[in-house]
Amino acid sequence: MIRYATYLMVYLGSALMIYNICGFVSFARGLRGQKTWEKHRRILYLPIVLLILFFIGYLAVGIFGDPDLIVSGILFGGSIFVFVMYKLMTHIKDMISEGELINAKLIAAEESNRAKTDFLASVSHEMRTPMNVIIGLDTIALREPDLSPDNRHRLEKIGESAKYLLGLINNILELNNAKTHEFEIKNELFSLSDSLRQVNAIASSLCEDKGLSYEFEYSDDVDGSYLGDETVLKQVLLILLDNAVKYTDAPGTVKLSLYFTEEDSGARTVRFTVSDTGKGIDSAFLPRIFDAFACENQSMTGGIGTGLGLAVAKGYVERMGGSITAENGKDKGAVFSIMLPMTIIAEDPESQREQTEEITLEGKRILIVEDIPENAEIVADLLELEGVVSEHAENGKIGVDMFRESPIGYYDAVLMDLRMPVMDGLTATREIRNSNRADAGTIPIIALSANAFETDIKKSLDAGMNAHLAKPADADQLYATINKFISLNKADT
Repeated sequence: MIRYATYLMVYLGSALMIYNICGFVSFARGLRGQKTWEKHRRILYLPIVLLILFFIGYLAVGIFGDPDLIVSGILFGGSIFVFVMYKLMTHIKDMISEGELINAKLIAAEESNRAKTDFLASVSHEMRTPMNVIIGLDTIALREPDLSPDNRHRLEKIGESAKYLLGLINNILELNNAKTHEFEIKNELFSLSDSLRQVNAIASSLCEDKGLSYEFEYSDDVDGSYLGDETVLKQVLLILLDNAVKYTDAPGTVKLSLYFTEEDSGARTVRFTVSDTGKGIDSAFLPRIFDAFACENQSMTGGIGTGLGLAVAKGYVERMGGSITAENGKDKGAVFSIMLPMTIIAEDPESQREQTEEITLEGKRILIVEDIPENAEIVADLLELEGVVSEHAENGKIGVDMFRESPIGYYDAVLMDLRMPVMDGLTATREIRNSNRADAGTIPIIALSANAFETDIKKSLDAGMNAHLAKPADADQLYATINKFISLNKADT
């Protein structure tokens, strides 16, 4: 009986060794196809040769030998050991291949995101350039005192359509900014009461134009300084308020409410609520309301909706560490609620706020560095409406030369495009800042460019510019920005 058991183990071990040999041949073929094994192919054949020799030895023992229980046990155990090692190596290879596949997918996703960002930047730049001309000429034409009512109405419609298209471009860029990790949420000191006053002024105007009532309600004193991103917070609130106005028919009401729900060692959780008396949100659409390009019923707006605003708002709120929800009101209308953690600073906001002296732009001289003549002409005409004298440089190199050859203090500010031949705006700004002149470090340099991504703004500021305005710049915003930095420059000198 023992003799039969010994021969059974020898022949079972031989059969298992044949399986191991076939497995290692398949394993070697799989590795041989990978580029990393091109120089080490020969070593893959060594275990196969050894296993074949072991197999021959098994047969020799079984045919010509007289194995005992110990020898047959050792041979059978060796086959099992080789089988286990083969399975382990195959598993390790599969795990490595899976890891390489995941890594390849991550690289492909990063390349896809980079290509998307580059595409959006290119499209944005190309679309903003003609938009700058359209909106600029429309703004200038509307200031003509002898316009007939019909022509004024036509120009206003052109302006509204152009601003709608610009809003669509901005929303696409903002959606990208809200989701990309390259976009940084700022943590700066600001006055919440001042921010709310600005938001309320805009919202009141929107409601008045549509025949709606606007209400603002708060539960506690909103004075004080807070740490956060003031610009993003105002943008989110205005997106929700604009959405409420759009979906509410006159006579109706739009309301902004503010409540402090928690407070702990300087940290306050603020609840912002935007409600309206409109038609509300369809229950089937409610789960998708924050999805990009999701629109419920276009006929309710009296126009065309992009379906991007709420997606942008949600992205920004989440980047600020908060949450946003939407629901229908108890009676009618929609209610959007934002829960946002904010840090209050127990300092007087007035002591932290920059004081700027009100001055007029009349008689100021500004250098416009712009390679497209039509854009330069539009900006010059807008500045001329405020009594500004402007000069034009066709590229960054000419702009730098004109600045260096001018008397100290000849130019009050520089408006700098970014994409230009010969020398781009970033290089030109660095050249100006590094000039050996008394006013090289203080003259306001403001980017006026179709490049509108957060990374573009950061590059402009890092190059030494004071501010970045995206084309087409709103005329009032352009005047206010120039005024602000000229005032600060005069105050410092």
